[in-house]
Amino acid sequence: MALLLREAIGENLRKTRVRQSRTLRDVSSAAQVSLGYLSEVERGQKEASSELLAAICGALAVDVADVVAQASVSLRPFPTMVIPAPALAVA
Repeated sequence: MALLLREAIGENLRKTRVRQSRTLRDVSSAAQVSLGYLSEVERGQKEASSELLAAICGALAVDVADVVAQASVSLRPFPTMVIPAPALAVA
């Protein structure tokens, strides 16, 4: 099954939090979201609204755009390659 956007975003949020050596409790408090809900967002079980995503990113001091951009990279398993079609001979 393909990776979902909410899963990719959640994974990126969790990696960011862990890289900062912060706990779920710390970030959930700073973002003013319940610990359980933040955990579900990080595990890709809940889709974060734009407001919630902004609050979590604010608590982590990262840009929403960066989190979404990284998630889009995660969704693409390999680079897309465009192969031009051969030119047709006109008689």
